[in-house]
Amino acid sequence: MSFAHKTRVAVLRGGPSSEYEVSLKSGETVLKNLPAKYEPIDVFISREGIWHVGGIEKKPAEALKHIDVVFVALHGQYGEDGKVQRILEHLGVPFTGSKSFASALGMNKHLTKNALTHLKDKIKFAAHKVFTRDEIKQKSTHEIFRIIPHPSIVKPLNAGSSVGITIIKTFFDLEPALAMALEHSDSVIIEEFIEGREVTCGVVDNFRGQKTYPLFPIEIIPKSSFYDYHAKYVSDDTVYVCPAKFDESTKHTIQEASRAIHEHLGLRHYSRSDFIVHPKRGVYFLEVNTLPGMTSHSLIPKAGDAGGFPLSEFFDHVISLAVARK
Repeated sequence: MSFAHKTRVAVLRGGPSSEYEVSLKSGETVLKNLPAKYEPIDVFISREGIWHVGGIEKKPAEALKHIDVVFVALHGQYGEDGKVQRILEHLGVPFTGSKSFASALGMNKHLTKNALTHLKDKIKFAAHKVFTRDEIKQKSTHEIFRIIPHPSIVKPLNAGSSVGITIIKTFFDLEPALAMALEHSDSVIIEEFIEGREVTCGVVDNFRGQKTYPLFPIEIIPKSSFYDYHAKYVSDDTVYVCPAKFDESTKHTIQEASRAIHEHLGLRHYSRSDFIVHPKRGVYFLEVNTLPGMTSHSLIPKAGDAGGFPLSEFFDHVISLAVARK
């Protein structure tokens, strides 16, 4: 009797980033929802960056020795900024998500905006300024406050899941906001805070006859002033409206912007872009997520469900794309 070889999928989760806990949950979702034709292998990466399989420490090459494809369920530094992708490229193992260069580009909010400047006719950007840790040390808080828009939002330049973010309304908000952002990144981006409706839109490659298929936009209505880490992963008070109730023109703008961002940054397999919709000024791009979360609170799973695209089918599709590029 012959047994068909199951495709062995290493699910990378954990990792040395502030999004460690989220990544553990994303990886757990992938492990639980892979179709039966796959053999999932749980590859845990500690906060110190040590790889483990079955509780045993392994070097990356050892951990992936008999693996057919890697599902990258990491987020933030190391997992989403191109570092782990460089390891996988070096080992020649197919993996889900964007390649190393595009990952690094998507993780850096300033480089992302710069790379998309030629799309200004399609995409609006909030006014913004970047400060390095050294520049913040050299300048007085008064000086920085004078040259940034008001109100503004302070973000770490290289972090996801809205960690280390603060809205600045008065001068006294600025110093603690800079200190918090610098805990997560060596540079800070300060941009105009645009009041409006928060919305996100995922895209998937080579699906339903389209090169880049946009999912339904999702409106996010957090109980707090904005969609921070707590609203994303802890609170059950955040309301998600999927499909978002925008007029057709606004919905089209959001979906086309998400598609253009994904394609122009050279992302692959899937991504999710975040926007603010101002009642008078229109749709503003905030940032792109090259490896969006896959937890029970996460938005790609919600959009997939609403569009008749359940998680197991999504994972199967993404893994097929990764293997096809081998």
